[in-house]
Amino acid sequence: MRFSLRQMEVFRAVMLTGSIKGASRLLFTSQPALSRIVAHTELTLGLTLFNRVKGKLVPTSEAEALFREVDQCYQQVLRVDDFARGLVSGPSGVLNLACSPALSRGIVARTITRFVQQYPNIQVNYCLTLLNSMAQDVLSNKVDLAISVLPVEHPNLHVTPFLSGRMVCVVPRGHVLAELKCVSIADLARYPLIAHHPSIPFGQLVSAAFNKANISLQASIYIHHTDMACSLVRAGAGVAMVDQFTAESMDWPDIQVLPLAEDIPLNPSIVRSAFDTGKTHATKFIELLLKHD
Repeated sequence: MRFSLRQMEVFRAVMLTGSIKGASRLLFTSQPALSRIVAHTELTLGLTLFNRVKGKLVPTSEAEALFREVDQCYQQVLRVDDFARGLVSGPSGVLNLACSPALSRGIVARTITRFVQQYPNIQVNYCLTLLNSMAQDVLSNKVDLAISVLPVEHPNLHVTPFLSGRMVCVVPRGHVLAELKCVSIADLARYPLIAHHPSIPFGQLVSAAFNKANISLQASIYIHHTDMACSLVRAGAGVAMVDQFTAESMDWPDIQVLPLAEDIPLNPSIVRSAFDTGKTHATKFIELLLKHD
């Protein structure tokens, strides 16, 4: 090899510091040793890399062009070095994870915490996504894994329920409905209702529950995110039917969470591509998720 890794390292150090003395401090190597390496590099490459002007090293145009290539190569060498160190200390890499907002504050946040504690060299890229876009995010490999509050139907997805829950009622503290042990859909319909928009899966779930109860759904406010419903209830805008996971995670003292008479089940699920090759860290995350408290 005409241009060894050691020569690249020394050349880069001289370019960065502007002198043999500066490179010596950077590499913890004597100045005479570095001078010899620079001279030998110029000889083996057949290039003049530096002009000596009044005791200073001035890079030639060839050196400037070479530095751009060497620096890219050096950064790659550093990444390889980091990777090798990671093999000693444990798995490394990136986990791209998406989650329904409803599950983001509770079980998924706790699982991510355990994951990064157990696998400190694996970086987690975490985002929230609505059910309507979750299948596309997984199948396009934008994310390695998604955690959905409702099952996602798609022939190219593996969807595995791992938890059960239900819809509940939220009302302002002291509301007349809070006097009931259990609130029915008929009870909710008597008050200004904050509901998920019928164009989204949660909205369709709520609409189906009202239809089954033979009650017309007349919402005063439509929302797309459950935490918005809770905020509006807190402000006194009305009452709402929401998932228990969001209600439990908000923990606002001025909101009361009440059970519904009608059983509207929820089945949070693990969503993976049917084409998953198993090369990501998703399986490690799922193992921790299934040990949820």
